[in-house]
Formats: sequence, C-alpha cells, structure tokens
Amino acid sequence: MADPILVLNTGSSSIKYELVDPHTRERSAKGLVERIGQEQGRLTHRSGDGPPYVRDRAFADHGEGLAAMMEAFVAAGPEPAPVAVGHRVVHGGDRFAEAVLIDDSVVAAIEELAPLAPLHNPVNLTGIRLARKVFPDVPQVAVFDTAFHRTLPPEAYTYAVPGEWRELGVRRFGFHGTSCAYVSRRAAAFLGRDLAGLDLIVLHLGNGASATAISGGRSVDTSMGMTPLEGLVMGTRSGDVDPALAGYLARTGGLDAEQVEHGLSHRGGLLALTGSSDMREVRARSRDDEGARLALRIYTRRIRKYVGAYHALLGRVDAIVFTGGVGEHDAATRAESLAGLERLGITVDAALNETASGGERAVSPAGAEVPVLVIPTDEEWEIAAQTLARLAGPPAPSAG
Repeated sequence: MADPILVLNTGSSSIKYELVDPHTRERSAKGLVERIGQEQGRLTHRSGDGPPYVRDRAFADHGEGLAAMMEAFVAAGPEPAPVAVGHRVVHGGDRFAEAVLIDDSVVAAIEELAPLAPLHNPVNLTGIRLARKVFPDVPQVAVFDTAFHRTLPPEAYTYAVPGEWRELGVRRFGFHGTSCAYVSRRAAAFLGRDLAGLDLIVLHLGNGASATAISGGRSVDTSMGMTPLEGLVMGTRSGDVDPALAGYLARTGGLDAEQVEHGLSHRGGLLALTGSSDMREVRARSRDDEGARLALRIYTRRIRKYVGAYHALLGRVDAIVFTGGVGEHDAATRAESLAGLERLGITVDAALNETASGGERAVSPAGAEVPVLVIPTDEEWEIAAQTLARLAGPPAPSAG
C-alpha cells in the first residue's frame, strides 16, 4: 500500500477506523468499536482474508475504545504505518470551510466549538489527541461534517432570532457532510448522469439521522441545524421540538438549560420512546409491542415530512438516496418513510426493497419517475481522499 492513511471516524457511540489507500481504495485493515458506554460492547478488527479479530466487552468511554483499537493492530496486524491520519470532526462552525492540517490552534478551536456538538466534538478530540501521541511525526488532518453545507443560502441558514444572538453565531450549520458528499457523487454515477444537473434528497439514517436537499452537488437545505439535535428523530436525540420546551420545563420541573439539553440529546429519540436507541431492537420489539410500533410511526412520519418539504423546495427530485446503517439495511424503514408519496412520483418496489444486498441499488420500480436508491456511504474513504487532498494540494479524487 503506497500511501496508507489511517482514518478515525469517532461517533457518538462508536469508532470506525480504516487503513486505506485513497488512490486505490485498498483497505489493509478496518474495524469497528461499537456500543461504547453500554453494558456490552464489541470490537471487530479485520485484516487480510483471515477470520476477524473480535473482542466482546464493555468500553466505558471512547478512550478505552481507541486503546482497544491499537491493541487489535498489535494482536492481528498489520502494523499501522500511515503517511497521515484523517479525522472526522463533526462541527467546524464558521471557522472551517474545508479540511485542515491539525495543530494546537486547530485543537483549541475544535474544543471551543464543542458546545455546538456536545455528543461529537469532545470524542472527536479524544481520537485526535490519542493519534497525535501515538503518531507524533505523522501529519493529522481534520475533515469537518459541516464543510459540505457551506453552500447553504442565507434563507436556509439564518434563524429568525434576535440580531445579537445571530452575532454570537446562532445559525444553521448542517452535518453528515462527508456522507452527503460521497453518496451524492455515487448516486450521479449510478444514474449515469452529471451531478451538476441533479436534484437529490439524501436521507442519512443511523444513530444520528438527517435529511439534505442537494441541487447540482450543493447543499441547499438540511434538517440538522446549529447542532446535530435538530431535525429527524434519532437514536438518542429528539429532533424537532417546540423551542418553548426549555422555558416550560424550567417553570414546571425546575430543570436548567443543561439538564434540558442533556435530556434532548442523550435521553430522547428512540431511546425515550422505547428504552432502546438501536433500531434493530426496536424493529424486533414492534412485532408484539405497541409502544415500539408507535415509535416507528413517529420516526418514519418525521422523515416523510422532510421529504415532502424538500420536494417542494427543490421543485423537482431526480432521486431519493438512503444511506447510513438504518437507511442501508432496514427495508421497512425505507418503505414506511416514503409511503403515501406516490402522487409525487415516489414509490418503492416491495420485492426490490426486501432483497438483501450490500451494494448500490435501486429499490424503486423500473422507470420510476423518482428513483429511490440505496447507496452505502463510505465516509472513511471520503475522509482519506480529503486528507490526501489537503496534504498534496490537488482536488480530492472522485468517488465515481
């Protein structure tokens, strides 16, 4: 592998990592530490063609997860010798419009932005700090989720709030940018069309979930806002609620702002409705649990509302793209999220949708007015490509 880049994608409850060559897309190793902070976690490390190296145990925090990742490289190989480390960082605020080389000032800026993404920026920093210690002489690059949404027009990113609040940086930023950048290019390639001429709705559904309207490869609206809390119902995040909620709970329940924010970010979403943030568990329970069925109706209704809104905003839709763990693997969520939109030319073919496949595919009928696609995201490759571009100067390689 000529130019291996170690990619760290440190999420709210997981760590994905890969040793990838951005030129060839060859992966010499990849792994996942999942369910961090829960009673039982799992590390799965793959290298070569042999069986995976698996460890089932609890990971109290991301520090333990990252340490376990390094132990897996030692135990199962290969020895990581990256030319660079690329880090996913969720929130770049209005300071970072593109990937940047990490130095102490960048670390300080990411830390200052942590209040805007309290579930993510702190754990992103954990990965950065550990990697800088383990690989002190290797360049490190931060790739920001918010950067893709720098094309939002003022009418999309401006909140109707007092001017002094806006001066403090209150605005919509948007997230899941690396995923949106990747899958929008792949959708264009799948359709055999130029991305510059396409209007897309990308539904990234995982533990975090978002909807994004993309016109000509540019983000024009997105459901997540100043923080990743706004928008769709998620694993532990509530999504849209009445802004007066905080004041009401302060008056009636004695809760302060930090308690309300923690409840909405850490105790909301599917977890609040069912006791589990894992869509697989909620879907399994729904067979005989009305509470789980209600949660699924709430979840998919919110998605359907955003699809309809973005259809109106774009004026036309050339494709709807599902991605993320839930979007890629949960056929029922895809069908339920688009049910009733036939008048808009949006339909899902039941047989195609139910067919198990891990690749790029259409799940709409042949000749559908609006193709419905499943495009597995590859945020790790996107991060590696942007890392290489930052080091070398030329544009990032095309995903097509």
